[in-house]
Amino acid sequence: MLRIAIAGASGRMGRMLIDAVRDASDMILVAALEHDDSKSVGTVAVGESGRTADLVVTSDVDAAARDCDVLIDFTRPGGTLLHLAACVEHGVKLVIGTTGFDAAGRAAIETAADSIGIVFAPNMSVGVNVLFKLVADATRALSTGYDIEIIEAHHRHKIDAPSGTAIRLGEIAADALGRDLAAVAVHDREGLTGPRDPSTIGFVAIRGGDIVGDHTVLYAGIGERIEITHRAGSRAGYAAGSLLAARFLAGHARGLFDMQDVLGFN
Repeated sequence: MLRIAIAGASGRMGRMLIDAVRDASDMILVAALEHDDSKSVGTVAVGESGRTADLVVTSDVDAAARDCDVLIDFTRPGGTLLHLAACVEHGVKLVIGTTGFDAAGRAAIETAADSIGIVFAPNMSVGVNVLFKLVADATRALSTGYDIEIIEAHHRHKIDAPSGTAIRLGEIAADALGRDLAAVAVHDREGLTGPRDPSTIGFVAIRGGDIVGDHTVLYAGIGERIEITHRAGSRAGYAAGSLLAARFLAGHARGLFDMQDVLGFN
């Protein structure tokens, strides 16, 4: 049985993960973590279904790391980096679904992977990772005469934009074209922008309501458009992918991986 700890246990994704781990026949939930100021600390952990777990939510990361094999983390960059340090200290593997890291944060994750196994992906959904593969193929086929725009939509509570998934889609498209995304990305447009530079990749971020996550890559040519879209109706797909990542890490003592590795696409 894989012993799993969940960070961000009282959040939307955390509650979904609690249910997913409890329903898995090869896993056991051993810790539910939240930050010190969370009102849920000291209360019984509860899944999205309303089922309670036989655990009290705690902020003691070190204690959780001593008891688990894999920590699944969907929190914020600062919290994830604190959890990362505890995982390295205790030899615990880590699944990171957190987005919004700066260069220093990504470098810290890469360094930690010399000591522990880490799956770090902007999106844990199997469907989204198939989307990544499709976009790589489509971009190579449509490399001339098509403008690329990436449109994403999320709920009103999401704090970063564009989403980590949208950025990854941009990176995949840019790589397929032999370009550096940082040099060709265009975020938002306003005023007299002039004609569109055909070498650029545009991003549009929509925030509103309870949208779980929509991502579209639009290829606009002359006389036709091609759109590749993934829409998430719930967070269940992210939870299922996270558990696949945890199982994958059971066979990898150290190294940095993404969901393309987990699914055997690389």
